[in-house]
Amino acid sequence: MPGLVAECREWELTLGDGPVIAAAVHDGHGMRAALQPYLAIDTATRRRDEDPLTGVLTSVGDVQLRVRASRFEADLNRPRELAISRDPANTWGIQVWDESLPDVEIERSLAYHDRFYAMVRRLMDAAIDRFGQVLVLDIHSYNHRRDGADAEPADVKGNPEIDLGVTTLDHGRHGRLLERFSDALRSVPLQGRTPDVRNNVRYDGGGHFPEWLYSTYGDAVCAISLEYKKVFMDEWSGQADIGALYDMRDGLRAAVAAARPELSA
Repeated sequence: MPGLVAECREWELTLGDGPVIAAAVHDGHGMRAALQPYLAIDTATRRRDEDPLTGVLTSVGDVQLRVRASRFEADLNRPRELAISRDPANTWGIQVWDESLPDVEIERSLAYHDRFYAMVRRLMDAAIDRFGQVLVLDIHSYNHRRDGADAEPADVKGNPEIDLGVTTLDHGRHGRLLERFSDALRSVPLQGRTPDVRNNVRYDGGGHFPEWLYSTYGDAVCAISLEYKKVFMDEWSGQADIGALYDMRDGLRAAVAAARPELSA
């Protein structure tokens, strides 16, 4: 039913009638109470490697999926075996969990990972059955000031304002859609200038979520992972730049509008 909101502690799903699904799987900060005593990082550090405010951008989708649970409870953009880990090598050198984290809590987190993918499978089956092909926007953000609040930001050469991850996209079928999508993103100013939009700059391999979509549904799904540089917020203080965030939303809305005719073609 269009407009239906299905929600649980871990995610919120708003169902509309259309072929564009916008997902922010790293937007959340929630953590179930039983896990909190075993966290080895503070709140500020955890927030810095989450993707706050990306849920705002899901408003461009016919279907909007916003995950409320932190990526550290279980990372939905990683395969099951890496979704929660005690090993800092799997989390950018950050010690997320105390070594005493019980196996039973890890299993509960993995069960949440399983439930999420079961839900997405039902969602995708229904959307593909209705529309034939579906555009999935996998929305993320990334840090570019990791050396500290007062340090120089990362070199722009390797850090576009919008990095489109399209490693699973079938260019034979969806290349024209990607072209229209990218051109429309560039047409809407971000902080008063033309945004730097490039493909596959920061991540030469796609995340697990788009890879799973492609392996499960093939070219019936056009998956685009959007990595927004955190120019819309101060990644150290957490203070948001609402104007920049709205610019990003307007640009993404224009990109979706430009891509729609290619879905129905």
